[in-house]
Amino acid sequence: MPHRVPDLSRRAQLTELMDEPCSREELRACLRDLARVNRWFLGYRPLLKWLDAIVSGRRAVPLRIPLRILDVGCGYGDSLRRIEQWADARGAAVELTGIDINPDTVAIAAEATPPASRIRWISADVFEYEPERPIDLITGSLFTHHLADADVVRFIEWMERRAQLGWFVNDLSRAAVPYRLFGLFSKLARLHRFVQHDGPVSIARSFVPEDWRTLCAAAGLSERDFDLQAFTPARLCVARRKPQ
Repeated sequence: MPHRVPDLSRRAQLTELMDEPCSREELRACLRDLARVNRWFLGYRPLLKWLDAIVSGRRAVPLRIPLRILDVGCGYGDSLRRIEQWADARGAAVELTGIDINPDTVAIAAEATPPASRIRWISADVFEYEPERPIDLITGSLFTHHLADADVVRFIEWMERRAQLGWFVNDLSRAAVPYRLFGLFSKLARLHRFVQHDGPVSIARSFVPEDWRTLCAAAGLSERDFDLQAFTPARLCVARRKPQ
């Protein structure tokens, strides 16, 4: 785990252990602990709040219409399982798909999902993925910080082409305080060694508001086209609702 705070004035060029080859057992243990962190630190709250806005209010999508939602970089699948619970509680009809480039990750997500779930899991490179039917909403949780800036721009452009209604990026905020605190917490909580290393690295590789303004502009969006939403602790999200 990093011992000193790196220069956080720009995105760090550091490597995460979970992005390197490892056994499925080791990856499963890492992803399980990441899901625990998401639960403990309210990591699903930004996404669910955005979905609530999609299906309620003046611009709401009628609940009788199935919402086709694609989660990119689905990891352990915990975000999609939480979306499924959210939809069931509200009587919202949804068709949920998770995609991840790592086949082991997809297998682990499927294993962790109850048999009665209707979530569909796909292993593919998102940039080469051709959905069978139009996608309404695209989400990505803790995914974009794994990408270089050029690929973040490419991803935004891809979402713009594919999402009929909008998209939501749920990622981290780059700052010294969460960098230090998560490093300490993960060690005290005896989280998986990948999480102890990768948590602070993920924060160092993540974003500040000006990063997102620059990246979205490079993808052809104006500041009127998206909302930056900060959540405690250490989340910085980008919400895009397309005009209908």
